[in-house]
Order: sequence, then C-alpha cells, then structure tokens
Amino acid sequence: MKFRATLLSALLVVSLVGAAAAPAAATQSGEAYSGTHVEFQTQNSAVTGYAVNDAVIVENVSVQSSEEARSQAGIGADAGLSTATEFSGAGLQLASQTSLSATVSVESGAEMQAHDNSRGIFQVRANDGAQMVHANLSSDSEAESESDERVVVTKEDGSQGTFIVVGDGEVVVNEEGNVTAEVEEGSQLVYRQYDDGERSEDDEQKEQMIQNGTATAEVFVESAAESGQDSADDGEDSAEDGSDEGEEAAASVVEYGQDTTVEVQSRSENTINMTAERSQSEGKVVLATISNEAFSNAEDVEVFVDGEAAAQADSYSEVEQAAQGGDNSAYYVSQSSSAEASTDVAIGVNHFSERDVSMQSDGGSGDDGGMTGGDGAGFGVFAAVAALGAALLATRRL
Repeated sequence: MKFRATLLSALLVVSLVGAAAAPAAATQSGEAYSGTHVEFQTQNSAVTGYAVNDAVIVENVSVQSSEEARSQAGIGADAGLSTATEFSGAGLQLASQTSLSATVSVESGAEMQAHDNSRGIFQVRANDGAQMVHANLSSDSEAESESDERVVVTKEDGSQGTFIVVGDGEVVVNEEGNVTAEVEEGSQLVYRQYDDGERSEDDEQKEQMIQNGTATAEVFVESAAESGQDSADDGEDSAEDGSDEGEEAAASVVEYGQDTTVEVQSRSENTINMTAERSQSEGKVVLATISNEAFSNAEDVEVFVDGEAAAQADSYSEVEQAAQGGDNSAYYVSQSSSAEASTDVAIGVNHFSERDVSMQSDGGSGDDGGMTGGDGAGFGVFAAVAALGAALLATRRL
C-alpha cells in the first residue's frame, strides 16, 4: 500500500508539471501581439484580427509564394489576380516583438512587420521570390481600386485602410470583394489604417510618395504616456528625453526603402535629433508625425540638415522637388488628420549618403542643444529617424 501511494503521488506530480508546462509552451510560441495601437493573433497560416486602435478592417492576412498560390488557385502565370481567391497561406510564426513592432516570419520567403503606431502600419516584404498576399476584410467593408498599386477599403463606420504596393507588383479587389496582391522579390505591400474621416488629401499625397519610392521612411513620435511605455522600457526603441522628468519619447520608424536607414537618436521638449543614411546619393523624403504632447509647439517646427536651415515649403510637391536634386533640403508642415493632436512634417533631403537632421521649435539654434547621442550641429529629425531604423533592423535580425 505504501508503494502504491508513493507511485500515485509521483504520477500526480508528473501530471501537474505537464499541465503547467503546456500553457508555458503556448505562451513561448508567440501567438499574439498586443501593443498600444495594434493587436493581432497568428493562427497556423494567417494573421488574424488585425486591430488598429480597436478597429478591425482586415480580419486576416495570409501569404504564399506566387508560384504555389497560382498553382493552388489553378491560374496561369499571366492570369489576372482578381481570380486568385483559392489558395492556402504558408505557415508562419511570430518571430520577434518589441513594444513598438512585431515581426512575423512566413515559410514561403516573406516577412510581415507590424508597427505599433497610430496608423497601424504593416508591411509584407517579399524577401525570397515573388509572394502573393490575400487579405480578408470585415463584412461591413467595401474595397475599391484607385490604381494597380493602391486599394482603399472603407468600413460602414467611416474608417478606412489602404493597401499600397512599393516596388514591383500589383494589388486588386478580387472576385470575392477582398484584397489580393502580388509583389516581386525585393518589393513589399504596405497597409495603413485611418479612423472615421481621417484620410485627407495630405494623406493621399503621402501614400503616393510612399508608393512611387519618393518617401522611403516614416517616423511616429509619441510621448511615453501616449505609447504606453515605462520610462525605462525598451530603450533601443526610444529617444532619450532631455527634460527634467526623464521621460522617453517612443519613436516608431517605418522604412519603405531597403537602402534607407533612419534612426532617432534623442529628443527634448523642443528638439528631435535623427540620422538618415542611404547607400545611394539621390535625395528622398522622410515623413514624420509628431505628437503635440511629445514635442512643444510642433506647428512652429524648423528643420536643420547638417546644421543648415532647410527651406520651408508650401506644399508636398515642393518637398518632392527638393528631394529630386534641389539645391537645398526643404520641409513642409501640416496638422495631422489623426484624432490625436499631432503635426505632420515632410522633409525632402536633397542628397545623401549620411545626413544629420534636427527638428526644433521655439528658437532652436540648429545645433544639438546638448542632447546625448548627437555628433555635431544639426543632429535633429533625421538623426532621430536613423537611430530608430537601426534599432528596428537589429530587432528583425534577432
């Protein structure tokens, strides 16, 4: 009897240990991501319930190699995408995550990166061969093609989402009313989401610059309180605050061009310092959305590139012209359409390789203002953008 009791006790211990271990394994598999703005789950071969600020327009996203997807759908290589509705997504898993982004690895050779910012941006990159993407929309949504590279989805409550092809590829509204895209190797599909009435003409112009490769990076700067971060949380994704309170600004950087690296180095109440680096010399545009809570008098911002004042432009087109071989860099400031109080800044950098950029308000002097992480005069907005980009790149390589 004593032996039997001992055996039963041992079996009970093993059972309890096994029961406790099973949930732990599920947690470690990384099946869900929950940030301040973005939430989603991964289930076998799809990302599901992609919520941006609690609103779901995209119910699930699946990715498969173009060759396999066309084979499964029974369509030839030259057939239109609108009929490509019947294919299974490749296996995927949540590979890594930080407080500001999450990366999903897809077995077909793609990578999906979700950015926890107010636009809920996600990118599907075709890293190994052409990839096909299928997005199922919520039942109360309607999709409309604006071009071969852009589809706009509108929900009954007025919220909208846009799918944009960056590089070589096509995106369409398929026969089922959902969205199908095909992107060639080295290209990507970008998704952005807007609350009711937020998508303005300025947003459409920014989307166009992203689509045609003029804008190769975008930065979102929020206060620590807005981003939900603790002051010491994820320092690699935050810019040090020079204020007495010692809070940090969360800076989410989205890089649309593979040869562009943007890193946010530091910020104070009225200065944001960044670096931007490109392997090619031609100029590009860096977009920024700055929370008014994180940056004082953002509407009066001035931009310095390598210590020299950039020209203030009156439109996005002037910024594009500056980036296309202009004599000087230029910037354009507008009030963001976001429900959150913020300011949009578009910075046209007239040439690269590495540039230090500083955004300053309230009479900034054009130098680094004593900020840490700077390397000289004018280490501003671009410096901030570049640091964040490097942090995200490092995260993707983990």
